[in-house]
Amino acid sequence: MVKEKELLRVEDLHKSFPGVKALKGINFQVLSGEVHALVGENGAGKSTFIKCVMGVYKKDARSGGIFVENKEVDIHNPDQAMKLGLGAVYQDVMMARHLTVAENFFLGKLPHKAGIIDWRSAKKNTDKVLKELEIDVDSSSILGDLSIAKQEMVAIAKMYSNNCKVAIFDEPTALLSTEETDILFSLIRRLRDKGMGIIYISHRLEEIFELTDRITVFKDGTYVDTVRTEEVDEDRIIELMVGRSVEDMYGLNKPSRGETVLEVRNLSKKDVFEDISFDVRKGEIFGMFGLVGSGRSDIVSSIFGAEKPDSGTVLLNGSEINCKHPGDGISRGIGFLTEDRKHTGLFMELSCRDNTNALSYRKMSRFGVISRKKEAQNADAFRDKLRIKTPSMGQLTKNLSGGNQQKVVLSKWLSNDSDLLIIDEPTVGVDVGAKVEIYKLLESLLHQGKSILMISSYLPEVMGLADRILVVSEGRQMGIVEKNAYSLGNFDDEQKFIKLASGIV
Repeated sequence: MVKEKELLRVEDLHKSFPGVKALKGINFQVLSGEVHALVGENGAGKSTFIKCVMGVYKKDARSGGIFVENKEVDIHNPDQAMKLGLGAVYQDVMMARHLTVAENFFLGKLPHKAGIIDWRSAKKNTDKVLKELEIDVDSSSILGDLSIAKQEMVAIAKMYSNNCKVAIFDEPTALLSTEETDILFSLIRRLRDKGMGIIYISHRLEEIFELTDRITVFKDGTYVDTVRTEEVDEDRIIELMVGRSVEDMYGLNKPSRGETVLEVRNLSKKDVFEDISFDVRKGEIFGMFGLVGSGRSDIVSSIFGAEKPDSGTVLLNGSEINCKHPGDGISRGIGFLTEDRKHTGLFMELSCRDNTNALSYRKMSRFGVISRKKEAQNADAFRDKLRIKTPSMGQLTKNLSGGNQQKVVLSKWLSNDSDLLIIDEPTVGVDVGAKVEIYKLLESLLHQGKSILMISSYLPEVMGLADRILVVSEGRQMGIVEKNAYSLGNFDDEQKFIKLASGIV
């Protein structure tokens, strides 16, 4: 493995926009043969920094320098950055999806013979690079017909073929499955072993600790620290990013648990889940933990009415309910924040105001005519209450960060006066700082008398927040564990949960 040769160095970098100083004296270094993580909350300056390095933004005139292989450079545009050996791959692959893989490889520089495009040469050279990087893709395939993961790999291969020295990966796994992520990581490691320097940006700390050699932390546009990955843990990185410990992060001030709100008895659905029984009390967070495919999301969907169970009983506030479709769940005051907020939780092309009011327009209309004043007042009230960061509630929801999108989903259900909130993966796709804000929102909801049924595949989260945890394995209930039976951060306790979720009693 090639190491220790400096490929990129950034010294005292500053970048200002009208009224905003986005970067304040940033330092950064990438060595050959290393994967270097860049982490920080939304607004920490990561994206602005990358755009300065890639020539999208021009650094401030009286700023420090950018050095490529110890030579100071002044990068004016992405094309110049590419010629210097810098490349970037984003979660939304920016390539021509209607063209073949080979055409994308040689876009703008197709080989010619006697004025005629040499398609054979283009395909041959593309296949050579794909084979070298062990990417199983046919160069004749239309790029748009490939999975997102393979499109990313093609983008990486193209970058590699352009003699890239430093590759930047910005949230590359956001749209990938676990299996696809593993394949991508194998490819990144191969690039590292060939001597390339990798800058890896992700809010998923488990990926950072699995893949990287060093970690640099930004906060509020400033450089905080650079540490070797093997010498720190997630707690330390979170503390550097948000200025608080993990205990503080999960340490909610909860009210005393009250009467039973939800009772589930012997709920079953053939080949999905069987004989599930539990209850949720007022003012508590009841957790549900299981591996992907365990049936946990199907269980809560059946309670809400999005799926139909074969048998079992569900009681809400002591009365039996039978939700046959989501409308039944909504009318009974059940809110369901789904795991995939972009497709099943929000109308991404509509405004934050439209999404917040989506379930409560009946309260602000008369004879079918909506009161625009009440519509605006309600949306603005939830913006202030949930601290949704947006210029206005007229902003398109798709333009918000993941954490703020999650707050908009929450505002929709709270606007509908939902007393029982089912939250599937409450912090998926949000950074650490936004997680803290969401946890504090959950705390305030408990004090308002709400009850929360929370699913999370992130074990520290469910252990840290839940009062009790139901563990599910392949549709089977493995037990309900009380808070006093485990400790957050205890390795042995975490292993017990993983064994239960794996079906090992």
